[in-house]
Amino acid sequence: METGEYVQGSVYFYAPNKGAPVFFAVAFAASGICHTYQCIRYNSWRLTGLYVFCSVLFTAGFVVREMGAFDYSDLIKFIISTCLVYGAPPLIELANYNILGRILYYAPYHSPIHPGRVITTFAFISFIIESLNGAGVAHSANMSLPAHVQEIGRSLLKAALVIQLAVLACFVLLAATFHRRCLRGGLRNPNLLASLYTLYISTFLLSVRTVFRVAEYWSIAQHDFYKPGGIDVDELSPAIRYEWFFWVFEATLMLVNHVLMNVRHPRRYLPKSAKTYLSREDGATEIMGPGYKDGRPFWVTVIDPFDLAGLVRRRDKEDRFWEVEGEGKGRAAEGQV
Repeated sequence: METGEYVQGSVYFYAPNKGAPVFFAVAFAASGICHTYQCIRYNSWRLTGLYVFCSVLFTAGFVVREMGAFDYSDLIKFIISTCLVYGAPPLIELANYNILGRILYYAPYHSPIHPGRVITTFAFISFIIESLNGAGVAHSANMSLPAHVQEIGRSLLKAALVIQLAVLACFVLLAATFHRRCLRGGLRNPNLLASLYTLYISTFLLSVRTVFRVAEYWSIAQHDFYKPGGIDVDELSPAIRYEWFFWVFEATLMLVNHVLMNVRHPRRYLPKSAKTYLSREDGATEIMGPGYKDGRPFWVTVIDPFDLAGLVRRRDKEDRFWEVEGEGKGRAAEGQV
């Protein structure tokens, strides 16, 4: 049982559990194999292929953590396992951005943003966040820099974490706005709603994990580990002193998310082609259209993803292919695949 006391020589603070890494390595490997099978079966590599890659990262990370549990003074194993495990969730968020884009393609007439720009816009913002993270780590961890420069580094890390929460909130707002428009328009297609609910649950799990990471870092950043005489370990946050926080808020939440996407795979509810959309008349008939295009330069779509300039100029009318009479060929919705 954990006591919350520092274990001499441990780079983890505590003596790492030796059984938990084995369980999570096997569990993520099994989920990854299932995701691989589903990508092959549904031909959904572009939609959910990142989940396969993240499973590999998690599995490798917990394998290295298991090795480190038997040698908890090895800093290299600690760094490698931490980078692998902490590096996967941002990629899961990226996969969810892609999934939301496909959901918007399914009912483009209710989408508040060009569906194809969801992943590029949010990925661009995520790139900025990771850049802030990198600069923050580089400045805060370099003890040769002046104290005020190190403080700037810590501030950059805090800013990156807060912005990450803000991005998640904007992502949920975008999905909820689309959801509300569908309901107001009388569109209650079971497959569309099921895919949205799955995305809400996944985003909630990622949000809880991110909130924990923010709280964890804030508790670390308030201490100066390099001051003369060190710090009193009893002053450290329980999130640092007890390992179960990591297993609950990092490992378990992400495993539940992976299994969720296995059980409620997006391709069970969404069509294979992004050109397939639901009829506005009955909300059930699937129509193969020309696809939702955006002829603007890429950098313009990043700066103005909602095409506010187009709304002012009424250019959006040109892209409403679903309003063209006789456009596409309808077919009854197939339901779950």
